Amino acid sequence: MRLTNLYPSLRGKHVFITGGATGIGATLVQAFVAQGALVSFLDIDDTAAHALRERLEARERLRYWHCDVRDVAALQATIATAARAQGERLDVYIGNAANDVRHKFDELTPEYWDNNLAINLRPQVFGAQAAARAMQAGGTGGAIITMGSVSWMRRRAGFVSYTTSKAGIHGLTRTLAQELGPSGIRVNCIVPGAIRTEKQMAQVVTPALEQEFLDHQAMKYRLDADDVAALALFLASDDARGCAGQAFIVDGGIS
Repeated sequence: MRLTNLYPSLRGKHVFITGGATGIGATLVQAFVAQGALVSFLDIDDTAAHALRERLEARERLRYWHCDVRDVAALQATIATAARAQGERLDVYIGNAANDVRHKFDELTPEYWDNNLAINLRPQVFGAQAAARAMQAGGTGGAIITMGSVSWMRRRAGFVSYTTSKAGIHGLTRTLAQELGPSGIRVNCIVPGAIRTEKQMAQVVTPALEQEFLDHQAMKYRLDADDVAALALFLASDDARGCAGQAFIVDGGIS
């Protein structure tokens, strides 16, 4: 990791991350562990999750739960269980889990649409709901971070259920900030651009698309998950106490 900043306010905080086994999520897990936080994460990829725990030298501060975010009851129960395991405490919640699978609009079915929103949008709502309950019970406030995308800002075609979900997350973030602010809970959204991950490189990116990213970005280098994690650390820390209801773009200027 390239991250070097330390945030003393994150040490000992309980951070919960969805989709934490691979990609951006795994980097988030690693970044918060490095800050001395107590980190809980969920995923459906048990192999990758256990490999991540083995790789990090802080397993006593790192807990994993298998959970499919499409199951709202299981998602909320997992968040509540994780909070109980840390002394009825939850300080930071990051709704990272998503799936940007491509699909053609003229082949879209209601079942496919519902499944994609059940992965990309619904868990943002009900995960935040469970996290807010845990934070309110603790009485010390907290930070909720949603994950958006510049894809809908750039009018990207080929995955309309994903772009619709990510656009909706912006409105959700602003509303939740007003709903939860009186409880001392800050809600903000991170909006990644073209972030280089193993999944993206294996499934989506071609040499032509790689060059397109660079041509459209103001910064002429590819961004990776460290760039997202750096912003997440700041927004989760007490240094961001004045930030609420905002969408923070990290995309190298591509949007």
